[in-house]
Amino acid sequence: MRHPAHLGIALTIALSTAGCSASTGPSAPADRADTATAGVTTVMSCGRKLTFDKAPERAVTLDQNATETLLELGLTDRMAGTSNLKTRIPEQYRAAYARVPVLNPRILTGEQLRAAGPDVVVASFADLYTKDRAGTREELGALELPAYTSAVDCPERSEPGRTPFDLLFDDYRNYGRIFGVEDRAAALAKKQRTAVEKAAATAAKVRGNGARKPTVVWVYSVFNGAPYVAGRSGMPSAMSAIVGARNAFDDVNEDWPEVTWEEVARRDPDFIVLGDLSERGRPGDSAGEKRALMREDPVVSQLKAVRENRIIEAPGIEMDPSVRSVHTLELLAKGMKDLGHAR
Repeated sequence: MRHPAHLGIALTIALSTAGCSASTGPSAPADRADTATAGVTTVMSCGRKLTFDKAPERAVTLDQNATETLLELGLTDRMAGTSNLKTRIPEQYRAAYARVPVLNPRILTGEQLRAAGPDVVVASFADLYTKDRAGTREELGALELPAYTSAVDCPERSEPGRTPFDLLFDDYRNYGRIFGVEDRAAALAKKQRTAVEKAAATAAKVRGNGARKPTVVWVYSVFNGAPYVAGRSGMPSAMSAIVGARNAFDDVNEDWPEVTWEEVARRDPDFIVLGDLSERGRPGDSAGEKRALMREDPVVSQLKAVRENRIIEAPGIEMDPSVRSVHTLELLAKGMKDLGHAR
C-alpha cells in the first residue's frame, strides 16, 4: 500500500546470487500459476515469474511488514538483512529481530543491497523497487536476483473477488514454497483465516439505521496538516466491510489519498480509526497528536465522532497488509461493539 515516498540513491549494482534466478519473460494473467518440478520451485509474484533451484539462505527485506512475516515463519537464520523500520518491533519478534542485520533503518539503497549479498529480496510494496531505491524488478531480474512483491500490492494480477486477506494468505503460501516451510505457512494462514471469520461474525450483529451501515474514516498519518485517509483499495476498506461497516472514502480509488479535514467533516463518519506511528517520529504520527489536531480544528472538532470520543486507536503499520493486520481487524470488531455499533 502506497504512502508518500522520500529518499533514495541511484542503483549501480552487479549482484551475485546463489541458487536462484528471476525470469523476465511473459507473465501469467494471475499469480496462482506456480510449479515445483525436479527440485525447482517457481512462483508468480505481481506478474513476474520467480524461479528457485533451492531454498534461499540470504533473504533481504525492504520493509518492516515483510520482515515480521519472515520472522513469524521462523526464517530468522535465512535473513541477511532488514530495513525500513516504521515503528517498534513487537515483543514476540524482538529476540529474533535482534539477530538480523539492520542494513538501513530507513529506505534501503542499491549499494546497501549489493553489499548484503542476497539470494532473494522481499517487499510488501512495489514502489520500493525503483531506480533510486533498491532497483527496479527488471534490473534485479537481469542480475538473476528474485524480487518478491506482496500479492496485496497488485490485486489486478489475481482472480477477481479476492480480498486483501486472501492475497496476504497467498503470500504466506508462496513464502512457504520458496523457503521450504509449507507446513508453517499453512498453519499461519489457517490461524489467521479463523481470526478473519470470527471478526466477520460482527457484521451480522451490526446495529444499523435501516440498510445504512455505520461509516468510518481511517486516518493513517498527517503531513503538513493534511490527513492521509484510507481509500477504497487499501486493507482498511476490506476490514471495514468484514465487520459490517463502510469506509467513508470508498469512493476514492487509492490506498491512502491526501484529503482535507473539511472533507473528513463533510463525510461525518460514525467513528474514526487513528493510526499510531509514534516511534516513526514525524509530526502528526502519534494517535495522540491526531486527536489534538482534530480537537483544535474548528470544523472537525464539531463532529459527533470527535465530541463523543468515538475513536479507535490502532498500530499504523497494521493498517497496511501485514502479518499483524488481523490484530487491527480484531480491534475494529471489538471497537464496533464497545461503541454500540454491534451487539
